[in-house]
Amino acid sequence: MKAVLSNADHPEYGVATIPLPIPRNQYDHCVALLESLEIGHVSDADCHVDALDSAWPVLYRLEGARVNLDELDYLAKRLDSFDVGEFSQFQAMAEKLQLTSMKDLINLTFCCQQATVITDFTNLKEVGRDHYMNIHGGCASMEELEQLDGEETAILLIEGNEGTITRYGVVYDNGMQLSQLYDGKHLPCYHYEADLTAIGISSRQEPENTQNVTWIYLPASKGQIERAMQRSGIAPENRCLWMSESSFPEEVDVVLDFRCENIHELNELALVMDKLSYDAREKLGAAVSMAKPECAGQIRHLAENLDLFAFAPGAHTPAEYGKYMIQKSGHFEYDPNLDEFYDYERYGLQHMDQESGVFTDRGYIAYQGALSLEELMADDPAEAYQREQDFQIGGMA
Repeated sequence: MKAVLSNADHPEYGVATIPLPIPRNQYDHCVALLESLEIGHVSDADCHVDALDSAWPVLYRLEGARVNLDELDYLAKRLDSFDVGEFSQFQAMAEKLQLTSMKDLINLTFCCQQATVITDFTNLKEVGRDHYMNIHGGCASMEELEQLDGEETAILLIEGNEGTITRYGVVYDNGMQLSQLYDGKHLPCYHYEADLTAIGISSRQEPENTQNVTWIYLPASKGQIERAMQRSGIAPENRCLWMSESSFPEEVDVVLDFRCENIHELNELALVMDKLSYDAREKLGAAVSMAKPECAGQIRHLAENLDLFAFAPGAHTPAEYGKYMIQKSGHFEYDPNLDEFYDYERYGLQHMDQESGVFTDRGYIAYQGALSLEELMADDPAEAYQREQDFQIGGMA
């Protein structure tokens, strides 16, 4: 959807049209557009909704209201993931409960799935099946569904309960209570894009299981990080970072101490990691096992210099390494008819004697750079690359 936003106190400033959900690469630009209108505060509801172009008619009730940009973006992300059934459930319950606040609408996205909405009374079997799933948390075994009399279940629902007629169907709330997951400040953790990790920002005075967490999803734009820190309202010296879920290699997660890491260093690492293929991430995991970095910055340097490492995935013995080199490395023309004549172990040992490599859980990895690993991880990657090139040119001369 798209929202046309303005400054209600200064309509002469004009309007800004914001795409929702806001793509990560457009977030900073959208914030800049709103700032030029003197709106878009990190926590205040200062954006006047002039118009809303949306496939969700129930949201037209927001036109004329003032909203917070990040709340509106979060609501759009939640709704963007809904299926056809949830589409009806959300709209029908929003109308039944007459919800208009962003807090309530966001909270409704976490509980509307409990309601049953009938849009077609000609297929009671399907209505009963859907109702059974709704009141059982969306989960049921195939055996349960096969034994279910869907039509009878639907008739019992219709005759035994008072439904509410809405423009989106007849809705039965099934005793649903409006969720309170969102407290008006801390938006619940929700993975929308293919982020690598969700980092929570909380106060060091909060217990480990606190709900008072501001989430930022990496990789993120500079503006997203800055606004998340401002939204948290926590002084820099009291900030503590948490990790919810991670797509980093396990070896990377083990190294990172999120309570002490710098959020910008973590984001730089995520930006580099986001460009790596699955195979390259496997290789990075092995490189981390070998080099033993101590922080996100050092891991990033390894990730940016993976071409300096030779990697044989799945190789855990000299024989497996030798077999990989002969069969899969592309260095040789392998003939399967001569397989029994290859001395894989001997070749693997011979190759290992010529390089500095180790066996890891992911396979054999060897560092082939001119700088020491300590220098590679400590240097600025661009400077390290240039020194590597200078060294090679000097050696050739």
